[in-house]
Parts: sequence; structure tokens; C-alpha cells
Amino acid sequence: MCGIVGYIGHREAYPIIMKGLQRLEYRGYDSAGIALFDGNQINMSKTKGKVVDLKNKSEKNISINGSLGMGHTRWATHGIPNDVNSHPHYSNSGDLVIIHNGIIENYEAIKTELTKRGYVFESDTDTEVLVNLIEEVKKKEKVKLGKAVQIALNQVVGAYAIAVFDKAKPDEIVVAKLGSPLAIGIGENEFFIASDASPFIEYTNNAVYLEDEEMAIVRPGKEIKLRKIKNDAVAYPMIQELQLNLEEIEKGGYDHFMLKEIYEQPRAIKDTYRGRLLVDQGLIKMSGIDDNLERFMNANRIIIVACGTSWHAGLVAEYIFEDLARIPVEVEYASEFRYRNPVITNKDVVIAISQSGETADTLAAIKLAKEHGAFVFGVCNVVGSSIARETHAGAYTHAGPEIGVASTKAFTTQITILTLLALKLAKEKGAINETKYHEILVELENIPEKVEKALEANPLVEIIADVYKDSENCLYLGRGYNFPVALEGALKLKEISYIHAEGYPAAEMKHGPIALIDEQMPVIVIATKKGHYEKVVSNIQEIKTRKGKIIAIVTEGDTQVRELADHVIEVPEVLEGLSPLVTTIPLQLLSYHIAVMRGCNVDQPRNLAKSVTVE
Repeated sequence: MCGIVGYIGHREAYPIIMKGLQRLEYRGYDSAGIALFDGNQINMSKTKGKVVDLKNKSEKNISINGSLGMGHTRWATHGIPNDVNSHPHYSNSGDLVIIHNGIIENYEAIKTELTKRGYVFESDTDTEVLVNLIEEVKKKEKVKLGKAVQIALNQVVGAYAIAVFDKAKPDEIVVAKLGSPLAIGIGENEFFIASDASPFIEYTNNAVYLEDEEMAIVRPGKEIKLRKIKNDAVAYPMIQELQLNLEEIEKGGYDHFMLKEIYEQPRAIKDTYRGRLLVDQGLIKMSGIDDNLERFMNANRIIIVACGTSWHAGLVAEYIFEDLARIPVEVEYASEFRYRNPVITNKDVVIAISQSGETADTLAAIKLAKEHGAFVFGVCNVVGSSIARETHAGAYTHAGPEIGVASTKAFTTQITILTLLALKLAKEKGAINETKYHEILVELENIPEKVEKALEANPLVEIIADVYKDSENCLYLGRGYNFPVALEGALKLKEISYIHAEGYPAAEMKHGPIALIDEQMPVIVIATKKGHYEKVVSNIQEIKTRKGKIIAIVTEGDTQVRELADHVIEVPEVLEGLSPLVTTIPLQLLSYHIAVMRGCNVDQPRNLAKSVTVE
């Protein structure tokens, strides 16, 4: 979950690396470090804290000159966040420097053996073990750095994206990948290395994404040298033209990326169905489905695997698929799926959902499903990501970069893709009549303007947030399609404001959570007209009887709930199956404003990272 940046070429490396680290800080931000080579020596600076702390420390304490360098922003796995455990790490000789994203699972055994051979370790990290293993191989086998890296990586178990530099070979950086993402930007007599393309987008539009178990040697003025780690076979880089633009990864006048991304949802949803939803022709065109229609049509069931917010989108999809297409659906936490010996057959379709396309648990679930013969369809946001490459087929959400750690537009665009998929299958299977099919097509096309309308509640939501910003607990309730929205609303509040929150099916409240309700407990209830409205009204009355504070999300013009609730937030009326696309908007805004008022770091909440590339 760490971010790595490297540069070798003709420019000054320091500003490129520092700006790149700031763009990758969503991947981890408990500590950071940089190493620069000025032609004579390696100058290193590391610190606990944010990239801005590293910048301040580096500019005071080290020479920042040099056209070769590597930087790292960390999400700690082995060793607490502190200066010593921060990357980069030296080998014992001081000649090799490494940065690493991932986990070396057998590092303790390797560390024990290296200690017997006289190696001394300053940090608690698995990364320092790896760089010293590379050094030991280099000395013992009398090989160059690239070969030493290859031999060493064949001895480790785990996941990694690494960049290694040898002071004795100042014209090259060696990089390698297994399980964690790594991109190489190709410029004119220069190379950029990063966890994603955002650190180098203003310098080049050409990039190579390493495949698992590939390594590369980059040298200015020479072609990338690419090889397979396992068997040393030559590999040939596939250069991709990047679609990312600089404006998408800047705040654009908003105070936080999260707020910007909340307001980007109308455009993101439209971009997601653009070219796929053809209302005038009554068609849904998705090549990932069209090319594999038989596998979907003959599926005994659909298994959805995902984590976090993507799992909540999967829960919404369960309602959609079963309601429209009449296909049985199971929604699984990817982090549990691989460990419980699941029953998977070649008649199953597995849908894997991930914003980043790099989620380690979801990737592991994909591999397990493929081993059992299932057809795997990916839904992700990042072109060229591991999940996009590992699945049989899939669809991109086209949400654009999502920098805020707490996911917002990923959720609504994932639901959009899954709705298109379910609706297409429903039509193909004859499970839905033409009138209903066209009604949903039209409604989905109109969702962006209804999300725009829902965003108009922002000033009211901010007022409500001020009332409840000091709450210690919060309960979210929903029924049917909006039960997963309640879960997602509670997750958002937990993630960025650190208030304990629970999402529950409204009908289950009296089976436990009702014991928590008193005059101090805010309860957010999704009570839109479509669906189980009267039942939810009854649940609200049960809360009011126990003096709970009620914040209700209602359909425009509602009067019945308004008489019972302490606060009412209106959203436009939509078909029940599409209601999560609008009901989630005020919940995102509520979490955002409460977090800001509590002085929390909205875009980089503590202990979290955007792309979870470790188990």
C-alpha cells in the first residue's frame, strides 16, 4: 500500500520525486523518505509523518542535487512508523538502496540466516532484509545488480514492487513486480518509476506497466531491458499511451479531494454509461458482456467478490441482479473468500470489484476462482491495473482518478456499471418486459441530473453536521436497496471522522441495536417513497419513542416522515433500484462536513490507505 517514485535522466530528480510522492500519498502517509545520488554519494533523508515533513527535513539537512533518485511514502506493515523504519533502506555496505511496496512473508527466516553471516539490521522492516539479501547474492555469486535482484527474488515469498540502485552502477535502476503495481514512464533519455502514472504525467504520456514476476533495468539513452524473474526469459515491453490528464489529479479549487470527487459524480456516472447506454436504440453495448454472453446466460449463479466500499456496491448489485435478471447472487468479502474453501464451479460467474484494480485480497480471490474454472469479470477504475489484466473480461468505470482515501465516486460508478450489466442480462434472458426495460434505461440516463439535484442539499447537510459533530456513536438504517447504502454511510463516517458508526437493516434494529438508542444517539434513516416506506416509518416511530435523534433521507415533497424526524434531507424521486445513486449523496456530504468540523484529515484519514495491496 506504499507509494514509490524513482527518476533517472537529465533533470534534477528532487522536485520530480517530491511532487510524485505528494500525488501518491493516498497510498500511505505515516512516514516518507528520499535518496538522491549526486554523482559521488547517496544523500538520504527519512522521517515519520507526511511528505511535507520530509520536504522540510530534506531541504534543511541534505544536498538535494542529482539526476537520479528514489522516494517512498509508507503505510506501515513491518515495524512501527518512525524515521528508522521509513524507506529507502541501505544495505550493510551502504552501496545498495531500495524502496519497496508489499510484504516479504519469509523475511524472518532470511533475516536469521543473514544475521548468522554477519549482517546487522537497524530497522524492523522486511525491506531491509530484502536489500541485504540482494547484497549477499551479489557478493556470493559475483554477479551484477540485475542478476542479484533476480536470484534474490526467487528466494522470497510474498508481494513486492521494488526499485533498487547500486552506487557502483550509477547509470541504472533495477525494478521488479509481483502483486503490487509498478509503472515505468518513458521520456527522452529519461525514465520515471512509480506506483501509478500520476507522478510523471506532465513529463510523458508513454508508460510500461510491469506484469507479475517481471523485472526491468532502466538506463538513460537505452531501451528498457525486461526479463522474467522465474526463468530469465526475455520479455518485450508494451508501451501504453496514458489517458490521464493533470487537471484530474489536482483539487480544482475545492478544499479537499473528497469534496471534489463527491461533486464529480454526475459527470463520472455519465462518463461511465457514455457509449454503453443507448436509450434511443433501446440498447446496452458492453463488449465485455457481448463477447462472453453465453457464459453469463448459462451461469448457475453470480459470485461477487470485493472489499470495503466495493463490497457495498456488490450488495446493491445483488438486489439488482436478482430483481431484474433473476440470477442467484452471493456477495463475498474477498478477504474471507479464499480462506474458507468455497464451492466454485465452471458454471459460476465471478464479478470482482475494485476501485484501484490492485486490491490484494480481490486479486487472490480472482486467481482462486480461475483455478476452479469460473469465468471472472472485473469492474475497476484504473486502466492497465492488475485486476484488469487478470480477469477474463470486464468493464472500466471511467470515474477518473479518485485521490481521497474514502471512496465516493467509485461507489456510484460501480453501481452504474453493475446496473447496466444486470439490465442487459435481464433483457437477453427475457426476465423483464420491454416497458420496464425502457423505463429503467431512461431513468438511468437521467440519474446525473438527479445527483446534481441531491447535491443542492449541501448547505442543509452542513448545518446538520454542526449539530452532531461531537457525537460518539451513530446508527444508519435502510431497507432493501438502501440497506447497503446505510452500511456505506456508516463506513464513510467511521473512516474520516473516527466516530463509531453502524449500518443496519432497519427491521433488524429491534434485534439488538435499539438498546443503544437514547437522546444522545443520532440515527440516520433512509426513508424514500419507493420500496418499504411504511415499514421504515414504523421503524422511525420506534426510534422516536426512545428519544433518538432522527436524520431522515426522504423523497422530495415527503410530509409523513417530516412530522417525525428532527432533520429531513430531500433527494429527487427515482426508481427504487436506482435509489442508492442519489441516497448516498447526502450521507457522503454529512461524513465530509463532520470530519472537517472535527479537524480530521479528510483526504488522508489515519491508518488507512487508498490502494490495499497487502492482505
